Amino acid sequence: MITTPSPGYSITVRLEIVNQIGMFGKIATTIGEKGGDITAVDIVRAGRGFVVRDFTVNARDERHEREIVNAVRNIDGVRVLHVADRTFIRHLGGKIEIQPKFPVKTRIDLARVYTPGVARVCAAIRKDPDKAFRYTIKRNTVGIVTDGSAVLGLGNIGPLAALPVMEGKAMLFKEFARVDAFPICLATTDPEEIVRAVKHIAPVFGGINLEDIAAPKCFEIEERLRKELDIPVFHDDQHGTAVVVLAALLNAVSVVGKRLEDLKVVIAGAGAAGTACSATLRKVGISRIIVCDRAGILHKGRREHMNEYKVRLAEQTNPDGIKGGLADAMGGADVFIGVSAPDILTVDDVKRMARDPIVFALANPDPEIAPEVAYPHVRILATGRSDYPNQINNMLCFPGLFRGLLDSRARAVNEEIVLAAARAIAGTVDRSDVNEDYIIPSIFDRRVVSAVANAVAAAVNRIGPTETERA
Repeated sequence: MITTPSPGYSITVRLEIVNQIGMFGKIATTIGEKGGDITAVDIVRAGRGFVVRDFTVNARDERHEREIVNAVRNIDGVRVLHVADRTFIRHLGGKIEIQPKFPVKTRIDLARVYTPGVARVCAAIRKDPDKAFRYTIKRNTVGIVTDGSAVLGLGNIGPLAALPVMEGKAMLFKEFARVDAFPICLATTDPEEIVRAVKHIAPVFGGINLEDIAAPKCFEIEERLRKELDIPVFHDDQHGTAVVVLAALLNAVSVVGKRLEDLKVVIAGAGAAGTACSATLRKVGISRIIVCDRAGILHKGRREHMNEYKVRLAEQTNPDGIKGGLADAMGGADVFIGVSAPDILTVDDVKRMARDPIVFALANPDPEIAPEVAYPHVRILATGRSDYPNQINNMLCFPGLFRGLLDSRARAVNEEIVLAAARAIAGTVDRSDVNEDYIIPSIFDRRVVSAVANAVAAAVNRIGPTETERA
């Protein structure tokens, strides 16, 4: 259970307070005793015998927010006027907008950007479709496509409820890589309809980012679109996660003094992220990989809770044929990678691991094991959260990756591109600075996007944009 307050649960409580010495201290003490983290205090106005203040407080979750407010409400001389959820405020009216690149103020401007001048550009593109990359938004635009069937931490919430996540991702594309991205939330969960819809809208975009589509259909959708489109298609839940996990692992092994090819890795989660992580780790020489799902260890011949993709995964992993549950897999493991569900890893499981255990507990918002519980027993810990060291977040990958793909006019994403992105992320951390709490760069390190973009573009140029194959 996470005990650390987070900015994701931030409230501003407006209080009318009797103007007496000691009242501020009572309020601050009460909030602190309830585990709230005060981040700001502002005076709104003062009157005869009272003062109105805004207290901004980080909490653990919505229940914790209510506990804090109720505790403050019970202080004599304090009246709660209003409670504002700062996360919801950030989403008012949506988080993105479309703006023209230059103003249209005169008839001359209008004649060039619209009729009659625009017809000349349309005719030029019809004659040479490649000119769309020069004269339209296609050269710098990515479609973020989802059906809302597997939204991180929320599950199958549908396309409308998934829209805030896709808007947020579009913001990150623009803010960090100057890529224009737009959310496409499809009102269907049928793979055939999703493939058809994406193919129909593809002319607008220079790349497609698939997002939050449930396994196993996400594999089929990506495979088909990669074959049938001439622009790169990248399922971030799969390959974005795998890229950043590999980047973190490259630096982690240098801290503990182990070699990649000697590692025993346990992956909890056989969905999109777990499957891709397994594939990427095998590409760098790690052969002892065990993947677990809700039913236990994947192994050859297992029949329960299987599909064609899990059968394939079982054939590619677990070379020793180990059977049982997660606890059985953890014996002697060097690395645990969790891309599954909260609180499935115990201290006893960690104690079964090899010396200097590396634990990547990436379930979000609540990891497979609480960091406070794991820290005494691990050498290196990473999570998907921003309020602990070593945040493994896909944001380290996708902005720079698509920047490089668009700049190099790549038509697909292949194995060499994926590995180049991972090595670029890892290399952003100077060798002399790598330590237990710094195996992965900050998502706000602006060097990451350019490093990944340059590495991706270089990889594309080595093999040629038309020679890229499915990763």
